[in-house]
Parts: sequence; C-alpha cells; structure tokens
Amino acid sequence: MYIIPAIDVLDKKVVRLREGNYDDVTTYDISLEEQIAKYHANGTEIVHIIDLNGAKGDFSNQAYLFDIIRKTDMKVQYGGGVRSIEKVKELVDAGIYRVIVGTQAITNPTFLEELAKLNEGRVKYADHIVIAIDVLDEVIKYSGWLESSPIKLIAYIDKCLSLGFFRFLCTDISKDGKMGGAGVELYQKLLDHSPIIKLIGSGGISAMKDIEALAALGRMESCVVGKAIYENKITIEEIKDWNLKALTNF
Repeated sequence: MYIIPAIDVLDKKVVRLREGNYDDVTTYDISLEEQIAKYHANGTEIVHIIDLNGAKGDFSNQAYLFDIIRKTDMKVQYGGGVRSIEKVKELVDAGIYRVIVGTQAITNPTFLEELAKLNEGRVKYADHIVIAIDVLDEVIKYSGWLESSPIKLIAYIDKCLSLGFFRFLCTDISKDGKMGGAGVELYQKLLDHSPIIKLIGSGGISAMKDIEALAALGRMESCVVGKAIYENKITIEEIKDWNLKALTNF
C-alpha cells in the first residue's frame, strides 16, 4: 500500500476542511509550489491535489493550479470540478496522471457511459479515472459534500465496475479532518464486495498506526494523507520510508 500526500487548495491557499465544511477551514503557511517541492525532494512520486473552489463550481483557481502542475515532474492525481467529458480529455491530454470524477458521475446518468467509450489512439481515458465516493453513514455525498445522493453505495460501485472503472477514492466523511482514525470498517466492506476493486482510502488518518491498520486489510492500493502531515503527526520522512518499502515489496 502506497501513501499519497494530499494538498487541498482553496482561493490559491493550502488548506484543510473539517468534514468538508467550507466554514471550518485551516489555512497553512506554505504555498502549493513549496509543498509540492517538499514532497518531490523526499522521493514522493505521486501527489493528490484537490481544487476546493472547483468542487463548488468556481474555477477561478484552475489557471493557477495548471500552471504549477505543468512545472512538476510528479504524477498528479487531480480532482475538483471535473464535470465534462471534454475536461477529462483536456486533463489527461495535458499529462495529468489520474483524474478524479465525483459529482458529475453521480448526477449525470450518462456521464460514465460516455467516458467509458472515450478512446483516442492508444489512450483509453477510463484507465486514468478515479471514481470519488465520499460517504457519510453509507450515504454518498457530492458537490463538495453539500448534497446527498439517493444512489445506494454498493449499487453505485457495481455500476462503475460494470463500465470498466475499478479504481475508487473513498473518503469516510465522518473521519475526515478529525485525525481520529481511518474508516477501516467501511473499506473492509467495499473490499469484501469485489475482488477487483483498487481502493484508495482517505479521511481520519492521524498516525502511522492508522496506515498500518489500512495496510492490514491486505488489499488497499493506497491511502491519501493530508492534515496529519501539516499537523506533524506523520512526517514526510516516515512517508518516504513507508513508500520505499511498499515499492520494494510490490
């Protein structure tokens, strides 16, 4: 299991939200460029960047974000306001390693079907997609966690799998930003449901023991860690050491 450091950006600032609440924001005294450079200097290969403005339909951050992303050699897993097939294609063609889709996949019944068919030359765009599933008490939330979906969690996963999407970023909202432990029970349920799921865990990770608990599930592909890094609960050196061992054992 690989650790992916997270950077959430709101109004061009590195922040963290508590339980997705835009009124409960912690702002960190470091720029996006500096944070990416710090991860890169310590051997991290992939970084998770979320445009929180974009998640609300405000795309004022995008030019700033893309300018920085284009300058880095790191693989970027990017999300926030990806709501059209054209945007997915634009991001993948621009070199984004993975594109996270959430709201549009839930609210537009034909979006995933169209995306599953999108191919050009050797590029199969579905291979670059991460399906975001943000869950609160097994209810799927979207639009920056402001809206609730009537779609049942397992039914939604089955739909995605049937269309060829197998990588999921699952955030346990009840854990997010609290650093009270990861959503092990939720992830175990999803892993038990299908043997082909590639699952990325997010939310609640506060210490290396939480990462060890996720790794103990046996089939977690990776986990995203954000606030614990900024609050010095997990060091970048610990992430580097863990990831080196994970790659060695892969």
